[in-house]
Amino acid sequence: METGLAGKTVLITGAANGIGKATAIAFAKEGAYVAMIDRDGAELRKTAALVEQAGAKAIIAEGDLSNLSGVESSVDAVLAKLPHGLDILVNNVGFADAKPFMDLTDEHWERTFQVNFMSAIRVTRKVLPLLRQKDKAVIINNTSDLGRQPEGAPADYGALKAALIAVTKSLARSEAPKIRVNAVAPGPIWTPFWSKPGGFADALSSLHGMPPREAVEHEMKLRQLPLERLGEPEEVANIIVFLASDLTSFVTSSVWGVDGGSIRSLL
Repeated sequence: METGLAGKTVLITGAANGIGKATAIAFAKEGAYVAMIDRDGAELRKTAALVEQAGAKAIIAEGDLSNLSGVESSVDAVLAKLPHGLDILVNNVGFADAKPFMDLTDEHWERTFQVNFMSAIRVTRKVLPLLRQKDKAVIINNTSDLGRQPEGAPADYGALKAALIAVTKSLARSEAPKIRVNAVAPGPIWTPFWSKPGGFADALSSLHGMPPREAVEHEMKLRQLPLERLGEPEEVANIIVFLASDLTSFVTSSVWGVDGGSIRSLL
């Protein structure tokens, strides 16, 4: 099927690993120009090499998107290299600690606010004038199933992802009809977000008193996940590319679950 993405320019935040990395490669395979920002410069350069192996131009900037100065400098660095403006923004940066509510300090809440919410707000605000110059621009926010169906932990992560879903729907109305704005809401996806030392799997290990992989499997049983496995980054990337494409030209203000069936509600 023709996606209409060839020659389009996409900016992906948090592109060095996991869903962001898979999304960059997926857009590259569709013939898009791929711009990427991440604070992990070494891994970002590896992703750029894979993007170019897929036949696309890779444009990268290293930066910490958890603060205004990091957003300003890294986004400016990318925009200066874009040959055709910007067509698609994918806000993908995310972070979580699986801590019980009473263990979440003000500092934890502030970090989650800055990384999971304000990064998307600041990057969107920065590039929106460019997106408004295009006839079929797209914004896609990476949220979470926990923003739609909260669990006991992590409360801060779920709350800020819910806020990002609300902003997604607000922007879909304010920027229509020229810009479509949608969200993906992944469930548990096996990425460094889970598997790296000190990542979510280790946090669940501490929370449940089990080895990391066993703790993740236990968490899936607690959620009664129908597909009984973690998803893969490519499975989320496929939906992001689909939402950015002409194939979804009548889709805006939507939240697409890529969650193995974790959401039980009708709406």
